[in-house]
Amino acid sequence: MKRVITYGTFDFLHYGHIRLLQRAKDLGDYLIAALSTDEFNWNEKQKKCYFSYEERKKMLEALRCVDLVIPEYCWEQKMTDINEYKIDTFVMGNDWEGKFDFLKKNAR
Repeated sequence: MKRVITYGTFDFLHYGHIRLLQRAKDLGDYLIAALSTDEFNWNEKQKKCYFSYEERKKMLEALRCVDLVIPEYCWEQKMTDINEYKIDTFVMGNDWEGKFDFLKKNAR
């Protein structure tokens, strides 16, 4: 089974988010969406979400392409998640291009 992971805030879930999630799912069999917590968004990104973490989580869980939603607490957890969930493919939107290249040694 090929496992894929992506990260995001997914506040005001829109078509671009859904296409990203669908394309991520197409790269494997099991898609994990790591969802930024409200605290992480505020403390690290200075973002106040319109929808709470629980509301955003329910929206993601309602999508057929998402198999599991986990909380994202900090920037540094990506490597831990890749190892813990046995991830084959790490996916981010093109607005993050080059920012997580250091993960290439552990996931495609």
